[in-house]
Amino acid sequence: MPEGPSVRKFQLLTSPFVGQVVAKVGGSSRKLSVNDLNALKLQDSQVHGKNLYLAFVAAEGPVGPTAEETALQREAAFGEHCPAQGQQGQAGVPHPHSQDEELQEAQHSRSEAPEAAQGRGNWLRIHFGMFGSVRANEFSRASRANKRGDWKDPVPRLVLHFESGGFLVFYNCRMLWCSSPRADPASDILSVEFHRGWALRALRAPDPVCYTLLDQRYFSGLGNIIKNEILYLARIHPLTPGSLLALSDLERLLDCALQFSSEWLHRKLRGQGLHPQVYQKEQCPLGHPLMKGTFGPLGGFKRLTWWCPQCQPAVLPGDGDPSPVTG
Repeated sequence: MPEGPSVRKFQLLTSPFVGQVVAKVGGSSRKLSVNDLNALKLQDSQVHGKNLYLAFVAAEGPVGPTAEETALQREAAFGEHCPAQGQQGQAGVPHPHSQDEELQEAQHSRSEAPEAAQGRGNWLRIHFGMFGSVRANEFSRASRANKRGDWKDPVPRLVLHFESGGFLVFYNCRMLWCSSPRADPASDILSVEFHRGWALRALRAPDPVCYTLLDQRYFSGLGNIIKNEILYLARIHPLTPGSLLALSDLERLLDCALQFSSEWLHRKLRGQGLHPQVYQKEQCPLGHPLMKGTFGPLGGFKRLTWWCPQCQPAVLPGDGDPSPVTG
């Protein structure tokens, strides 16, 4: 699925439409009655980790809370459950996913969090699937033929036409109403409120670091591309238990995560692509052959992982000098 930097860019595309009224709707979504959005005003747009949230209110009527008021209410709202859903996949990935990775993405989307029935709220939660995207004032066009040899343009799940004449188009996503964004900015790797101390404590668990990095409770927005790249940049073997790493190693890994995510976002905003060093590669930048494996917690979701045995040697008990994590 699109990782934090991609969804941040999607949110920036929707922001200019905040305050505008929906004049016409369209799309192929079967889970959402798209006509319910007619004549509503887009009140707010927020991103939390890998999810985009859009708030809608009646065009003429009591105005709901502003973005600032929503932020003040977030602590209270955090306890409320917002249903989770979605097929997962990468958007803007430098190379197409293999069928194995696509199947794993779909399995993960079903296990990430259970769905729950609740009354409709005024926030639309958008969870992007494989190659999911948002476009402003343009439609996506086919870049190649499908398996049957047809050049068919992607079908949008939702199209919002606004009274101003502009429009937003949402592709390959799942949408559901919820009462408020359910997220903790302290775990969002692109948030100014990200809490390093909590992240370091999570990384210090005895689990392999490649498991912990994908745990959205501690690293919201961090996905498989970021995981592979930062483990190589920090020169850490993906299956190294966090409890065997020194504090300096954990600090370096966390610095790589924050810097890589921020730089990826800035590249996206400049219209530049990502040039990974190990993700879906056969050699590392130093010319060493890469290994590839599928790793994940017992009974949990497994992800494809690339690493360099020479640049990222395995750490055995007794090799490291773990230091206590504080803060």
